[in-house]
Amino acid sequence: MKRALVSIALLIFFAVCTAHAQDRFTLEQILSAPFPSDLVASKTGSRIAWTLNEQGKRNVWVAEGPDFKARRLTSYLEDDGQELSSLGFSADGNTLVYTRGGGKNSAGQFPNPTSNPAGVEQAVWTISWTGSDPKKIDAGHSPTISSNEMIAYAREGQLYLVPLDGSAKPLQIVARGYNGEAQWSPDGKLLAFTSSRNDHSFIGIYNLQQKSVKFFSPSVDSDSSPQWSLDGKRIAFVRQPATPRDTPEGYFVEPDRPHPWAVWLGEVANASAKEIWHSGNKPDDSYPYMADDTGGGVINYAANDTIVMASEVDGWQHLYALSTNGGAPKLLTPGKCEVEQWSFTPDKKTILFNSNCNDIDRRHLWSVSLDGSDLNQWEKLDSVNWSPVALSDGKGIAYIGSGPTHPPLVLITTWKQHASANKEVVGLSEKFPADDLVTPEQAIFHSADNYEIHGQLFLPKNLKPGEKRPALIFIHGGSMRQMLLGWHYMYYYANAYAMNQYLANRGYIVLAVNYRCGIGYGRAFREAPNRAGRGASEYQDIVAAGKYLQSRADVEGKRVGLWGGSYGGYLTALGLGRNSDIFAAGVDMHGVHDWPTDNWDGKNISPELTKLAHESSPVSAVDTWKSPVLFIHGDDDRNVYFTQTVDLVARLRAKNVEIEQLIFPDEIHDFLLHKDWLAAYHATSDFFDRKLSGGKAPADAAGH
Repeated sequence: MKRALVSIALLIFFAVCTAHAQDRFTLEQILSAPFPSDLVASKTGSRIAWTLNEQGKRNVWVAEGPDFKARRLTSYLEDDGQELSSLGFSADGNTLVYTRGGGKNSAGQFPNPTSNPAGVEQAVWTISWTGSDPKKIDAGHSPTISSNEMIAYAREGQLYLVPLDGSAKPLQIVARGYNGEAQWSPDGKLLAFTSSRNDHSFIGIYNLQQKSVKFFSPSVDSDSSPQWSLDGKRIAFVRQPATPRDTPEGYFVEPDRPHPWAVWLGEVANASAKEIWHSGNKPDDSYPYMADDTGGGVINYAANDTIVMASEVDGWQHLYALSTNGGAPKLLTPGKCEVEQWSFTPDKKTILFNSNCNDIDRRHLWSVSLDGSDLNQWEKLDSVNWSPVALSDGKGIAYIGSGPTHPPLVLITTWKQHASANKEVVGLSEKFPADDLVTPEQAIFHSADNYEIHGQLFLPKNLKPGEKRPALIFIHGGSMRQMLLGWHYMYYYANAYAMNQYLANRGYIVLAVNYRCGIGYGRAFREAPNRAGRGASEYQDIVAAGKYLQSRADVEGKRVGLWGGSYGGYLTALGLGRNSDIFAAGVDMHGVHDWPTDNWDGKNISPELTKLAHESSPVSAVDTWKSPVLFIHGDDDRNVYFTQTVDLVARLRAKNVEIEQLIFPDEIHDFLLHKDWLAAYHATSDFFDRKLSGGKAPADAAGH
């Protein structure tokens, strides 16, 4: 009888283990989803194109209405780390242009994460819509095609022109300075550009027929963002006033101050220009640099002599309509929420945008007319949607969308119909474990100084009532980022979202934290006092997240870990150094460890601010650092100096802190190789299993 009971118990045990094993998916599976980006539409017909990263194999994909059957246009079939960017159509829609390869580092080297001894390059390419072999145009980047089939592109800070058909050699536009932001006139006869001269910049126009350059009302100020009127007779641009040369510089370090700006309007015929609007001098009036970072540009020239501009004058990033005759800008997108990305219908009379209005931790699609009428939200699903582009017929809309359990897809919907009636252009592979994923919950808690902090809580599916599990806090980088209740619109954070799903599947309770300094919650939250190198006030939000998890009945309070990259690596290291009593282990990916090292050598920062910044850095907390740490870093990092990790490791070794490291030779900040993402995340999972869960996944350690 006893043997029978034992046999039954063993059968139950193995049945539970088998069921658990069937539910468990691999890291390779969750990271197998392709990531679309650079979505564009042709100016004629119903053609769309985008780039797709499939496990490191980056290619151009296209589709055409009415069926929108997707097809791969290029054949780059290796995980070689060579990025695709600047995708665009020719005027007739029959040719696409793009850049392949990344830019140089400070030593003049292109990204070469495979350590290819033959070297790599960054070059401009074209390919026919019919799919013939790509044609290399020249070394360079940022190509744009004119209406009369000329390509303008940049190389080594200079602009070049070449016929689309390659019938002539590239011609350099010789202009002193670092030249970029090339914008073709509607008729393709003129090219506007920005010429940076270090402490000032001009807006120039190159005349293709006369082979001459003129500058609009040159001054000691900094001009940028040239935008053509629809008739090609005017150019709008942004002017930011000059500052004294001893003004402290650097977003993470300089004292907070207003950054005023103005909109100028130039007459092409005589290159004269005048100011038509200027901001106030309060912090909320400042230049909306978030619009440059993730948005659709600070200004856009639309129909009806209207300039659409971004502003945070009410404390949130919104769009405004400004008449070229001047006057007060008209608010188009009201609410305590933020517009993030925008584009226009072909007639430039309607704006398409995404925002977190009515749903603070997601992104939804909207449209609005230039006069502010017909403000319309397309869908109210639990989805995250971005990059809306209108087809040339004015009826179709292409965009990229994701959800809590499905990664980004290219989608098509009909103009002004709910996006729930959309069409998937490219689906997911059968091996993707969508049915095994969890839907994260919104978590809200408060810091010690009473900031409301939002996060996304991933709870394991097999968590039983009364059971306690180890927990992990994910800290994003940026810091101007916001993690969402669904798959992210940036490749780096799409991978991080997948990793959080994987960790939850292994049995961890995972909390992704939107600490102050991030976007989505208004300028006052993003520009919080005493942040970063001025006191690290945002660290209080990480402590609050740790205490929130410790207060939960399902969390083992002594087994809370941290992981994050870049700014998230900074806060991970700060947590391990200052509060090893709360945070038992951490994975620090390419983090900042000493603000002065990365941010202001000779940038007019006072000794007092330098001291404060050092004290706001993880290197100042080495003496109290007790928890084990895994450092992950590529040694060709162009965002955070590799020496940040070299220095901190040396300091921690002297204190006998338990250290592990995973170093990728020739890899950059945002890992270019899919295999390196897999290696980094496998190492992270293994590290937490060993340090927080006795060498097993928490689900296994719980008795499964």
